[in-house]
Amino acid sequence: MARPQTPARKAADWIADRLIRSVLWLLLQLPYDRRVPLAGWLMSRIVAPLIGYPRRVRDNLALIFPDLPEDRIREITRAVPDNLGRTLIEIYSGAEFAERAMRAPIAGPGLAAIEAAVKAGRPVILVTGHIGNYDAARAALNARGFGIGGLYKPMTNRFFNTHYVRAIERIGKPMFPRGRAGLTDMIRYLRGGGTLGIVLDQHVWDGVPLEFMGRPAMTSLSAAELALRYNALLVPSYGLRAPNGVDFNLVLEAPIPPDTPEVMTLALNRSLEAQVHAHVEQWLWTHRRWKSVSVDMAADDG
Repeated sequence: MARPQTPARKAADWIADRLIRSVLWLLLQLPYDRRVPLAGWLMSRIVAPLIGYPRRVRDNLALIFPDLPEDRIREITRAVPDNLGRTLIEIYSGAEFAERAMRAPIAGPGLAAIEAAVKAGRPVILVTGHIGNYDAARAALNARGFGIGGLYKPMTNRFFNTHYVRAIERIGKPMFPRGRAGLTDMIRYLRGGGTLGIVLDQHVWDGVPLEFMGRPAMTSLSAAELALRYNALLVPSYGLRAPNGVDFNLVLEAPIPPDTPEVMTLALNRSLEAQVHAHVEQWLWTHRRWKSVSVDMAADDG
């Protein structure tokens, strides 16, 4: 449901967008290797505490890793928004980001499978999560000439959404907004043998409760349903941040074999779980991924 655009809300969104635009402009004046770490520092040290991100990270960590030591919690709480800040400025860095992503090594059998599918005119759906930079694999493959579109969730701040969409379109087109508005064009694109990137790890009220990180999470079946309906290759893909903080290691896993949408989506969840366990600081723990979990916790306590 769209946020009501009262005059006060519209004014607040406009002011917030102007501040964001100003910071982005200033950061983009810096060399790439300086702007990316600085964006992470600003998000982690200034923005995140102001908007309550540390509490969200702590709450989710307590749910999934209840025995985590306090020093490790503090480390992750600082690292998660740092990665978010880096990701945002990378997306706005356009060609510089694409060039950096294209240089990244690619692991896994997925690349050969994608190449074969594209050559045969078969559609491909790349599925990722909010880990590392969720657009790094799409940027790298687009830079290699694959032509990968994307499905995105429009931002609630319409002023910010306007230039955000322009930024992700510079990484690759076409881009399709979630919901009825983009559905027809997206289906036509897949039917024509297109390759599409989807980020799957967000709470959706009309999804199904599937286990993720040991807890039920409302999960969309759309990626698996589209793959089955249009005979698309379904490939888990990740752009993981390298230790230096500005480069990437790309992972294109083996395609998910056809099955029921629930079984295929659970396999996607398991794939992302493994990456989260291996790179805890790089997943977006600020997400309200387990909104319905309070009921399950109460049942456990009973």
